Amino acid sequence: MSKKRYRKYAEKSRCRFCREGVENIDYKDVQTLQKLCTSQGKLFSRKRSGNCAHHQRKAKIAIKRARYMALMPYIG
Repeated sequence: MSKKRYRKYAEKSRCRFCREGVENIDYKDVQTLQKLCTSQGKLFSRKRSGNCAHHQRKAKIAIKRARYMALMPYIG
């Protein structure tokens, strides 16, 4: 019984990309990337977004690429 509770807690505490099994974050998926940014266009912190360090770095690179390709604004 205690294992079930622990597993449920561990599953909830993982980042959204780890739960979905995402390897690479695509820069063309603008809707997902906008959830990780403020209305001003700044990137949410790891604590606020709930991402792990690995996926936060991947998200940062994807957002930079989307900005360069004019899919996302630099400033809101």
